[in-house]
Amino acid sequence: MIHFYGIQKLSLVDFDTEVSCTLFTRGCNFRCPFCHNFEFVTGSDEDVHQIDDEDILDYLKSKVNKLTGVVITGGEPTIQKDLVETVQIIKNLGYKIKLDTNGTNPEVMINLIEKHLIDYVAVDIKNSPEMYSINVGVDNLDLSPIKKTVDYLISHDFPYEFRTTLIDEWQSIQSITAIGKWLKGAKKLFLQHFEESEYVPDKTLHAVNKEKTLEYQRLLQNYIDDVEIRGFN
Repeated sequence: MIHFYGIQKLSLVDFDTEVSCTLFTRGCNFRCPFCHNFEFVTGSDEDVHQIDDEDILDYLKSKVNKLTGVVITGGEPTIQKDLVETVQIIKNLGYKIKLDTNGTNPEVMINLIEKHLIDYVAVDIKNSPEMYSINVGVDNLDLSPIKKTVDYLISHDFPYEFRTTLIDEWQSIQSITAIGKWLKGAKKLFLQHFEESEYVPDKTLHAVNKEKTLEYQRLLQNYIDDVEIRGFN
């Protein structure tokens, strides 16, 4: 199994329609300045402690009749070399599985889908293509793998969502329009409220207010079937 470094034993919001457990992998190929799970991105063994594999499996086995789903998130799960094996082990327990990913490893995602090992995918769309590098903290980012992920999901009948966390310093009418044109024909996009927090790397970033978020939602509805807002009270 891949090693997990965090667990949320019960969630009613991370996997729509499922009562789930969320498992966190460590490590990521992005350095997003607004990441809320940054300890799982850069933390050392001293900072983030591995959870014993048997403890996780014992917990999942004990909750088979109470939980229905498992969310695998990170960090970025698709960079883990034993992801397929781990998902197979969890799937054999009878759980539905959701994969959270930044879309940079489409072959891994497609392999899991075509082997019927996952039931839902959530892909983070950080911003318009022109703004991507600053949002993910990677210079000269090659967007082609992410575009392949997007194209695959839009053209296949598999349950998925795209989701964009709104940062006031980085989103605008122009960038939101570009996102809409890029994702045209997608089934669903969530606009996520950014929670300003001491845990995010860049403390200068701010959330988009509700009024502007609603304006972005209306704009995106010209391109995407279902645009929903997540995270506002």
